[in-house]
Amino acid sequence: QVQLVESGGGLVQAGGSLRLSCAASGITFNINVMGWFRQAPGKERELVAVISSTVGTNYADSVKGRFTISRDNAKNIVYLQMNSLKPEDTAVYYCKAVRRIRNYWGQGTQVTVSS
Repeated sequence: QVQLVESGGGLVQAGGSLRLSCAASGITFNINVMGWFRQAPGKERELVAVISSTVGTNYADSVKGRFTISRDNAKNIVYLQMNSLKPEDTAVYYCKAVRRIRNYWGQGTQVTVSS
């Protein structure tokens, strides 16, 4: 089992920055992919960014150039640095880990960007 705990969400003005963290615990070896998804009210959950040791990083078009995903393998933490935030980035952000064929999710952290 893998447990994921997100932190770093909050309220920020448009143009500001936040850094989200996701700490993995439990059976963390062989976690192949970690990533961030988000879900805004009334919308489906969508991919924001993923990072993998085999394929590198991938970003949603809407965040390219503004968000950066990184991973500290020694600490089993994945980060999402979010710059130039926009009101449309407002959502609950979820961390996801893929270990072998199983998906694990965190509880989510709220990000609110005011205009």
